[in-house]
Amino acid sequence: MDETLLGRADESRLKVAEPPDHAAGVTAVGVALRRGVEEMGPVRSVRSLRRLNQVGGFDCMSCAWPDPDPEHRHLAEFCENGAKAVAEEATKQRVTPEFFARHSIDDLLRQTDHWLGKQGRLTHPMVRRPGSDHYEPIDWAEAERIVAEHLRALGSPDEAIFYTSGRASNEAAFAYQLFVRAFGTNNLPDCSNMCHESSGSALSETIGIGKGSVHLQDLYAADLIVIAGQNPGTNHPRMLSALEIAKKRGAKIIAVNPLREAGLVNFRNPQKPRGVIGHGTGLTDLHLPIRLNGDLALFQAIGALLVEWDAIDHAFVSAYTTGFEEWRDHVSALDWEQVGAATGLSREQITEAARLIADSKATVYCWAMGLTQHRNAVATIKEVVNVALARGDIGKPGAGLCPVRGHSNVQGDRTMGIWERPRPAFLDALAATYDVHPPRHPGYDTVESIHAMLAGRASVFIALGGNFVHAAPDTGLTAEALARTDLTVQVSTKLNRSHLITGRTALILPTLGRTERDDRASGPQFITVEDSMSVVHASRGRLDPASEHLRSEVAIVTGLAAATLGDGAVDWTAMGEDYGLIRAGIERVVPGFDDFERRATQPGGFVLPHPPRDSRTFATPSGRAHFTASSLEIIEVPPGHLLLQTLRSHDQFNTTVYGLSDRYRGIEGGRRVVMVGRGDLEALGLSPGELVDVVAVWDDDRDRRVRGFRVVAYDTPRGTAAAYFPETNPLVPLDSAAEGSNTPTSKSVVVRLEPSTVPS
Repeated sequence: MDETLLGRADESRLKVAEPPDHAAGVTAVGVALRRGVEEMGPVRSVRSLRRLNQVGGFDCMSCAWPDPDPEHRHLAEFCENGAKAVAEEATKQRVTPEFFARHSIDDLLRQTDHWLGKQGRLTHPMVRRPGSDHYEPIDWAEAERIVAEHLRALGSPDEAIFYTSGRASNEAAFAYQLFVRAFGTNNLPDCSNMCHESSGSALSETIGIGKGSVHLQDLYAADLIVIAGQNPGTNHPRMLSALEIAKKRGAKIIAVNPLREAGLVNFRNPQKPRGVIGHGTGLTDLHLPIRLNGDLALFQAIGALLVEWDAIDHAFVSAYTTGFEEWRDHVSALDWEQVGAATGLSREQITEAARLIADSKATVYCWAMGLTQHRNAVATIKEVVNVALARGDIGKPGAGLCPVRGHSNVQGDRTMGIWERPRPAFLDALAATYDVHPPRHPGYDTVESIHAMLAGRASVFIALGGNFVHAAPDTGLTAEALARTDLTVQVSTKLNRSHLITGRTALILPTLGRTERDDRASGPQFITVEDSMSVVHASRGRLDPASEHLRSEVAIVTGLAAATLGDGAVDWTAMGEDYGLIRAGIERVVPGFDDFERRATQPGGFVLPHPPRDSRTFATPSGRAHFTASSLEIIEVPPGHLLLQTLRSHDQFNTTVYGLSDRYRGIEGGRRVVMVGRGDLEALGLSPGELVDVVAVWDDDRDRRVRGFRVVAYDTPRGTAAAYFPETNPLVPLDSAAEGSNTPTSKSVVVRLEPSTVPS
């Protein structure tokens, strides 16, 4: 694979130590403060962080974990990684036209993503014209004209693809999908396609709504919390505070994870004396070090034991569900030898977990991408739902389903209509409100969009945020796809790899960040977001914009729409000047947003309706929640191979690399590592520190290989390995996707390790 797709990293400072036995503590505070001062300076750090996740302040641009009620928020209502995210956005560094004059695209391709991000905030609209190796400045009017001309010249609206990152606000997302559908396509792939699409698919089919069914207070009140395929200490650190409260109220916690993550062992809350000078709070009562892709078998086995013990809430099952008998008979015939092979766990370990669930009066089931990114991901999540339904753990305090979303408004974007397969009722309301005629045929999801660009069926690619090249699977093919287009457009705050893998013409449109003041002709504007638990609230930036040439995402979207479609059935110009007009449209189109303007600005915002949680009603064809029976399959890994999961380091958020410290795993100074158990290292004849190439095994003739990775001995289940993304995204085949959601299988890639072709 072309190494310029990853940049040339210097791994000479790599150091490996034993992972710690706790997360957070004073070290986290020190790191957060140091990163803030380095990027923003002391005064700007204080001004920014004191408003983060506060009433009247701005919402964190990192994860979507919900805020406590306003009266229970701390003065510092943020985590280490939230502080890093703010520092990245509010940095004093700038990427100006002079920067692009000094650096050709070819020069920039040689740099790592970490280096690119550290150059600072984009300040001007930039264009790469056909045949040029440099970006040059362009004014907004010409940039809009270029986009409009390319879109209007297409043979069909379906030849354009409109991608969305999960950080876009509700207002920007709603305006964006309205523009796209008024233009005439449903090609609205988004980052959900690559992370929690499997959750939405499974939950929609089983309980009638593709969202979790819990409030934050339910975690506090739970008897038991099951955390499967999720690492809160790195990916959702503020969740640790909620788990601490739950533990002090008597809850037990089961952690289902191939790795023993520090954040689920012990939490030292830096806002409390026990977390600073004490021993912190032990979190996990039972850790199940499951083999990759073994979760379906695990939850089927738990279900089988619940049936055997008659630990079933028969009243709930009878009143609210269908399909129980078929599921009961299916799990009762379970092959325990298969379960052991799939999970790598003993029957005693599984029985202990099942007994905790059977004895619990109220259980919350949490999961993240460790469950969603497998071929059988939808079936796995349905199996989690089966266990919850069997125990009556939906629609009562302290219990429910909790898919923990990643990016800060990824759930809100879907609520606003960012989806390639919109429901007819949504399109009907859109048409009635705006006198537009949205298309009714499905659009392309992320994987389908890449195929469309490769095949020449799509020639314009517009991204509202994100780093598509490194977020998508099969990096080599994704890069080929983008390079075949006529136009790529990136709406961004900072430089990333996707600005360098372009169509014949490429635009970078710089946007305001969450931290920055958004003043329009009608006055100061605010935006709204929706968290993982369906709470919608306002966000207001206060810092001066990084450049006078920046526009908000809303203004960029409405400007492109006005240039392409004109102000007619929709007054795009007016919407871009007054976001209240957009919220008025949302109120008419999207259920649950009554009195939107007022409720969004009240302290704490408001909670969207969730029928299974609120009244145990289910919008399924039967009107009941559905048990489902799924076949048990085991991934066959050839001898001498491993099953690889891609994951984040503690020093990154999604594709944004903050630094080179994964201290919760004891890995410092580098990212090109592959973590393998000592037993597997011995069997493969490898030694810690050895340099290898990681090669994916897939049924085609492409060489999916990443070069020059250091072997790290790590406590992982036999036959499995782990490595960071986006460095290992090139190994995820484009056509290896989850059944029912088309989510790339980034957590179960069959690989082999070969002596490296890169010199030591």
